[in-house]
Amino acid sequence: MDTSVDDSRLEYGKMGYGCEHYRRRCRIRAPCCNEIFSCRHCHNESTKDRHELCRQDVKTVICLVCDTEQPVAQVCLNCGVNMGEYFCKLCKFYDDDIEKGLYHCDDCGICRVGGKENFFHCKKCGSCYSVHLRNKHSCVENSMKHHCPICFEYLFDSLRETRVLKCGHTMHSECHDDMIEHEQYTCPICSKSVIDLSRLWRKYDEEIEATLMPEDYRERKLKFLELYWIHLADI
Repeated sequence: MDTSVDDSRLEYGKMGYGCEHYRRRCRIRAPCCNEIFSCRHCHNESTKDRHELCRQDVKTVICLVCDTEQPVAQVCLNCGVNMGEYFCKLCKFYDDDIEKGLYHCDDCGICRVGGKENFFHCKKCGSCYSVHLRNKHSCVENSMKHHCPICFEYLFDSLRETRVLKCGHTMHSECHDDMIEHEQYTCPICSKSVIDLSRLWRKYDEEIEATLMPEDYRERKLKFLELYWIHLADI
């Protein structure tokens, strides 16, 4: 049986539709407010009362090629196009951009990007982490199920890349880089160092060693409190 015609129909319009969040050939009807949106993020960003759409609650979608509303499925029942090259029936999720390396994590309960082979699920932390962090990170229970301490966006299902700090706490990578750029070197949650500061401490030690003691204080041996009061008197 020749399926070339059907196959070409499945590909029709691929990457030609979608929103700023996803490339897909359908829109969703939000069961919470019965309104139509390009995706759940578009819904969450546009609702005035800030209620959020649960991805698993979506029941119907609208094909953008033929405008047919229908139950959730990968292929449009009317025109026969793939409404998303990647489709997850559990998350009711569609995306034509398969180069993201989309996969569904059963433990997370949601779809993620980056390629399943590149990630593992840490059961204590409650999220997927890079395989490079396997047995090399400090576990913090449900560390991803909180808001970024810098921008306050919820991390667990954020579309932005996240960073695991040495202490085990997490934040967005760009928020981390911005924090370092502003010379903030401690975790906003637990105050532990987020980078190796040994080179900085050595630099300070060298500067102190190279600085001559003022003549008035040379050859004097004082207890800590005496030095403290001398310091206050000089201020």
